[in-house]
Amino acid sequence: MTKVLVVHGSKLGGTAEIAEWVGADLREVADLDVDVMPAAASVDVTAYDGVVIGGALYAGRWHRDARRFARSNAGKLSHLPVWAFSSGPLDRSAEEGIQPTRSVHKIIQRVGVRDHATFGGRLEPDAKGFMVSSLAKSSGGDYRDRRQIRDWALGIAKELEAVDR
Repeated sequence: MTKVLVVHGSKLGGTAEIAEWVGADLREVADLDVDVMPAAASVDVTAYDGVVIGGALYAGRWHRDARRFARSNAGKLSHLPVWAFSSGPLDRSAEEGIQPTRSVHKIIQRVGVRDHATFGGRLEPDAKGFMVSSLAKSSGGDYRDRRQIRDWALGIAKELEAVDR
């Protein structure tokens, strides 16, 4: 059975939830063996047939844990099929398709990512912290498109099926 690792760097939980959705879609639709965990977890990526890395965007950069995971595993990941996603825009712009930020683009080139998607973010209106609470008042809400995420996950499943043959 094809084994897939989905890791995420998430501060407020929205990106972690996207990672869980991707993992569930890969399990349920493609019948893959999927582990979903924080990017800070200690894991041997060579035990997997494919990897998905997700990072919440903050000021155009992935969450620190996602960056560190990609950097520390770059050599091993370059020999595996890898996909990546970012989450963060607090509007509907991600539904039209957004290119990765310059910082994320460097990471995905280094790792050899097959595909990258940017999904809308989620910010609860009652988020805590000076900067976050101020932003939440003007842009708070859930901008994640579940169908877009599911379609992207199904594309990964098809590619893994082709690789497995």
